[in-house]
Amino acid sequence: MSKATPTMEDYIEVIYSLMDTKGYARSADIAEKLNVYPSAVTKMVKKLDYEGYIIYERYRGIALTQKGKNMGDYALRRHNILEEFLSVIGVKDKNIYEEVEGIEHHLSRDSINKIQLVMEYLKKNNYSVK
Repeated sequence: MSKATPTMEDYIEVIYSLMDTKGYARSADIAEKLNVYPSAVTKMVKKLDYEGYIIYERYRGIALTQKGKNMGDYALRRHNILEEFLSVIGVKDKNIYEEVEGIEHHLSRDSINKIQLVMEYLKKNNYSVK
């Protein structure tokens, strides 16, 4: 088993988010969220199953393993922290999602934790750029 790639992390984040909000994750929903073809989702779902992040049964659906849940929780938390951070420092709302997608896989857990501490400090002191 190998380390998850940024693309794998993106898929797991979407699956985790869909399961959290809808209670399930369908290939069509994943394709729509990631703006990819359903065939690409099928290929990645098989890989995520092989790597132990999900359990996939054709025509039955997708279930996250504990390994997948852990990664999904972290990926979503990381994404939300970075969106909030960029918003607070004044990045235009229309640019935030794309910029987070561009940087989130290049920051270590330590960096994310430090950004979260900065955000907690700013909130505590009612700081806002906007």
